[in-house]
Amino acid sequence: MSTLESSNTMNDMFYFEFFGQAGTMASRAGPRATGTDGSDFQHRERVASHYQMSVALKSEIRKLNIVHVLIWLLLAAQVTVSQLNLVSHSVVAAPYQWEYPYLLSVIPSLFSFMALPKNNISYLVISMISAGLFCIAPLIYGGMEMFPVAQQLYRHGKAYRFIFGFSAVSVMYLVMVIAVQVHGWQIYYSKKLLDAWFTSTQDKKKKLG
Repeated sequence: MSTLESSNTMNDMFYFEFFGQAGTMASRAGPRATGTDGSDFQHRERVASHYQMSVALKSEIRKLNIVHVLIWLLLAAQVTVSQLNLVSHSVVAAPYQWEYPYLLSVIPSLFSFMALPKNNISYLVISMISAGLFCIAPLIYGGMEMFPVAQQLYRHGKAYRFIFGFSAVSVMYLVMVIAVQVHGWQIYYSKKLLDAWFTSTQDKKKKLG
């Protein structure tokens, strides 16, 4: 065998061993996305985390919106029955004053429903601001409006307004307690969702930049 042939054989063996080991290491590392060198792994992990958080928060907000719509329907039914005199006020008491502005509380939920499918930040911000105006503010006013009646019921056991035989102030305070919790969680989850959307947007800008 000539020196040249011996040299070529050794080179072939070297390349075979080197690239064979490299191929084995690559296969152990797992498949790699086409067009990437693996350096954007953390970015992709962060995007996946934000996506999962967004999906979870949207689910919670939708559930709260549905509960709120049910509460709204109950109050709207009471107002409608009272205004149209469909039943006697001894059966379903006339609404308290705070219930009328609270009917506008359906607006934040509508904006919230519209914001979720396409991650519309503007609609979500409007939903959060209007929730304070049309949900929380009427409930605060309602708590103050009904407090003297609740105090009289507690001290003297006297009630003058009823809803299907139950004290109207007791029923409405129960509704109010549920509504406060619903709106509180709505605003909390909406704020977290808004932060997740902002972070995702900033990450995309950095990636493009």
